[in-house]
Amino acid sequence: MSRNNQRPGNAPETGGSVTSTETRGAGIGFIILAVLVSFVAVWMYVQGRQALREEVRAVNASPVSISGFRSDLWQLPEEQLLGFVEIPAGEFLMGSDPGVDRQAYANERWSATRQQGTVDLPRFFLARYEVTVAQYRAFIEDTGHPFVPEALANEPDHPVANITWTDALAYCRWLQERLLAAEETPSALRELLLAGWRITLPTEAQWEKAARGTAGTVYPWGNQLTGNRANFNSDQTRPVGSFPCPDCNYGLADMSGNVWELTRSPYQPYPYTTADDGANLEQDALWVMRGGSYADGPANIRCAVRGGVDPGVRNPTIGFRLALSPG
Repeated sequence: MSRNNQRPGNAPETGGSVTSTETRGAGIGFIILAVLVSFVAVWMYVQGRQALREEVRAVNASPVSISGFRSDLWQLPEEQLLGFVEIPAGEFLMGSDPGVDRQAYANERWSATRQQGTVDLPRFFLARYEVTVAQYRAFIEDTGHPFVPEALANEPDHPVANITWTDALAYCRWLQERLLAAEETPSALRELLLAGWRITLPTEAQWEKAARGTAGTVYPWGNQLTGNRANFNSDQTRPVGSFPCPDCNYGLADMSGNVWELTRSPYQPYPYTTADDGANLEQDALWVMRGGSYADGPANIRCAVRGGVDPGVRNPTIGFRLALSPG
């Protein structure tokens, strides 16, 4: 019989039996090993977070100081509600009538029998500007959220791009938590947040109403393409608010061009319904984006244009804008 074989019910022929002292020693050794592994894992996590913060500073090392934005509140606009603009409750026309807008695409048609539909929305707020590089950089530095260097490559006052739909939602959640906790948050904004209002992405209906108003215009400023109102047919983004538009609805900036803006509405055929907006933000879906970008022509910067994007896509032409909506 081989010396390495075991007999049933007996200890091995060679090697002897295992004593209780040896068992305790092995247990203590395992505990020490586990503690060491845990320590190393924590150390690596801390070092990784620090390295990520250093990478943020290396990507965009210039000091952040943007006129009209608050450095003590994550670079948000220096306004009464930190840039959130009230959009009154009420109805508006959604979709496109080719008789009025000859550039209308088929996916803007309300149904087989109707060109447009009427949508009634409660009061909400939309950010005056697209989320900037400086604002998103504050989020990255505070949380260590993963990013690609291209997201922070532009100047601080440009709209952030090269972020995913899930990145945008993470930013929204972070900002809400920070504003609720900060003593500097304006009281009017704090009261809304305490009452259950949420900082999130707009629905596509909210976005379209804010862009075209109740008059149902083709562009945010009217039915005709007017020069020097938007950044389009261009080679790059521009600082937010670079194109004054006194006749744009609600005083919002860059609702046409600069970057496509993500929404929390799943892409689906009209007629539009609010039932599916953000009902399950984890679902596998294409999500609507609005407004066109600097790289687009006149047809794609109209108020009714609808694009769809996978939640994991990063692109230099896609960014986002915040909404403040009832809970």
